[in-house]
Amino acid sequence: MHQTVLLREAVEALVTAPSGAYVDGTFGRGGHSRFLLDQLDDNGHLLGVDKDPVACECAAQLSSADSRFSFYHGSFADLPQQLQLMDIDAFDGILLDLGVSSPQLDEADRGFSFMSDGPLDMRMDISSGETAAQWLSYADTTAIAEVLKEYGEERFAKRIAAAIVKAREVEPLTTTAQLAKVVSEANPRWERHKHPATRAFQAIRIKVNRELEDLGDLLACSLDMLKVGGRLVVISFHSLEDRMVKRYMRDMARGEQLPAGVPVTDAALNRRMKLVGKATKASDAEVDENVRSRSAVMRVAEKIA
Repeated sequence: MHQTVLLREAVEALVTAPSGAYVDGTFGRGGHSRFLLDQLDDNGHLLGVDKDPVACECAAQLSSADSRFSFYHGSFADLPQQLQLMDIDAFDGILLDLGVSSPQLDEADRGFSFMSDGPLDMRMDISSGETAAQWLSYADTTAIAEVLKEYGEERFAKRIAAAIVKAREVEPLTTTAQLAKVVSEANPRWERHKHPATRAFQAIRIKVNRELEDLGDLLACSLDMLKVGGRLVVISFHSLEDRMVKRYMRDMARGEQLPAGVPVTDAALNRRMKLVGKATKASDAEVDENVRSRSAVMRVAEKIA
């Protein structure tokens, strides 16, 4: 069962105008969207976005029940094009709940988890793109090691990459159990309370779905899509995402970085956003109820110019 992380905190931070236009850029199973719609009046509108075809089915039910909701099947990186198709100039808020959802992890046939055997897919959009198995079938040792190190922060990236290439020469890697076994056996130092394939699976999933590229694209154009006073709310689940979000919001809030002592007015610094509160984490009660929320970090920024 999917449990929406930081539900009330995220929606309360996002909605500043009940009649505004908002985006749930990671619709999932609609937890944030449904609560968000409860905060809007009859003139409000919510656009849901998700790559997952299963999310499309949930969204279709919601759009048929609530005319204030519409849906786009694709990446939130495509939002600028979607905004052009809508009868508005800008959004009042954009919400991103990054990473993989609980249903995706729990469904073995999606190939996201090493906890149960399934096809080595890992695509959020199973209707298009290259699977993890396909990429691992031809990527060389260097390319695999770079992904494991950059996206998984894996200490033994080179060693594990070499093991993957060696294993595929014996038989194709087509299941999650095969990959988990190869990675586990190649990992010389298992972390306590963490499966030895955790970092590798995260890294390959991020690579297959272009997760960090999409996030970078969205951040780069978010100011152009928000009204003054509009908010960007992002929930991250690992340090790579959170660093990107933190750096972007910090830079937009600081404005131009000039040498010390340069005589300029505050207005000349071109600050575009202000930070709203501090980073928010799930409460102890939420973590007790949903252990996957323990790594969640929410950051909020508001456009000021």
